[in-house]
Amino acid sequence: MPKAKKKEDLVLIARDVRPDAKKRVTLGKALAAFEEDVLFDVYRNDSGQIVLDPQVSIPASEAWLYRNPKALAAVRRGLQDAAEGKTSAVSFLAYADEE
Repeated sequence: MPKAKKKEDLVLIARDVRPDAKKRVTLGKALAAFEEDVLFDVYRNDSGQIVLDPQVSIPASEAWLYRNPKALAAVRRGLQDAAEGKTSAVSFLAYADEE
């Protein structure tokens, strides 16, 4: 389960929301900032509070990166360098076939 948030970290979206006959609650306003393909893990604590923990899935062909800490660290370093403008142009024309 994710680290518990302090109450002051929470933002009130709506008050006095009542579940319908099938115990469903509309979350439209609360989900406005999320992508369409987001999934949620649902947790309930001893006080009865319900927490939705947003999740995203990644293609299996890309999962290797997250399983390889060294490669992931290299990608993150590269992204950080790019954000800081620490990149330079490189040409691979010398390696291209002359056809």
